[in-house]
Amino acid sequence: MRILYFADIRFPLERANGIQTMETCHAVAERGHEVRLVVKPDTHSPARDPFEFYALPRIPSLVIERANVPAGAGIMQRVAYMSFAFGRAFGKDRASVIVTRDLGVASGLLRIPRTMRAPLVYESHGYAPDVALALPDLVATARPPAASKLKRLAAREAHVWQAADGYVTITAGLADELTRKFGARQRIAVIPDGMRMPAAVTAAPGDRVVAYAGHLYAWKGVDVLLRALALIPDAHALIVGGHEKESDIGRLRAVATELGVVERVTFTGQVEPAKVGPLLASAAVLVLPNTASAISTRFTSPLKLFEYMAAGRAIVASDLPAIREILRDNENALLVAPGDAQALAAGIGRVLEDRALAARLAMAALSEAPQYTWARRAERLETLLTQVTHPR
Repeated sequence: MRILYFADIRFPLERANGIQTMETCHAVAERGHEVRLVVKPDTHSPARDPFEFYALPRIPSLVIERANVPAGAGIMQRVAYMSFAFGRAFGKDRASVIVTRDLGVASGLLRIPRTMRAPLVYESHGYAPDVALALPDLVATARPPAASKLKRLAAREAHVWQAADGYVTITAGLADELTRKFGARQRIAVIPDGMRMPAAVTAAPGDRVVAYAGHLYAWKGVDVLLRALALIPDAHALIVGGHEKESDIGRLRAVATELGVVERVTFTGQVEPAKVGPLLASAAVLVLPNTASAISTRFTSPLKLFEYMAAGRAIVASDLPAIREILRDNENALLVAPGDAQALAAGIGRVLEDRALAARLAMAALSEAPQYTWARRAERLETLLTQVTHPR
């Protein structure tokens, strides 16, 4: 199968979007398919090698092509990428199937008659109008969307749902929400995100070390973790992630100082993806403290959740519907009320004080982790792509 994957992101990208895109394409290519990933140029000089950046072996069946777009950001770069994508989609070497998680690219390509293009599979990570409305309260740099933008996004969502040859959602809750809005459709698959299984869990867990890995946006709940830490004597928090140029890490340092726990918190800042696993293995408890929001309640499939499962450590997570699709309270994790520092502190405290409980939860999560590798994700995606390219 020849797969054309469109991702309008600078590449390589440090964020989850970049990791998920590269890992998915690499895993699909490893299954014997030809994958061409079309991205925007790296903003670093010299440009970084994506295979080296993501610590993945180079394989000839995965080709990464950087679109010819102007430097900077804004509407002109977006138009240039869309134009480049259309040129690739309708070039001489037509792909067997097109895959993208870019709503605008999907909507534009789907306006071309099916006889003139390859089948298209769209991967949804959230209902765009809800995400746009929620972001200003969740991310400091996001602006409130205009009514015209919300109307435009809603129209694109409806069009892509109805016209896409195949459809992927990362949670069952998102699939249910879209079905409720637009009606049932064929060739849809719920395919969560994934992770790389470590060779083995060898590091001894740090005594009373509680770790979090990921972005530091307010809706991720790291401030809730800091407030919980203030209620747990002698515990230490390891916060993996955050960029020094962004406001969130400074905000959280200020919160830690105000709470009087700054001496018990280590902020690593941004680290290479390959270094996250060993850092997680150095902790006794891994925490997923998402607060309730339009994104985290129904739409999220956090990479760190699966990395936590593979780390062989006990997990304490927010009790949210999207999280409950993977974790079960007192079986493979402890689930606590989202946004409640006291509940989070109680859950962490239980795991720290009860080693038998911690071991049971950790081993249950670890035993299920192989279901959520990138290879398993590629297998699930391949099933849908085969249905789309060879419909009965």
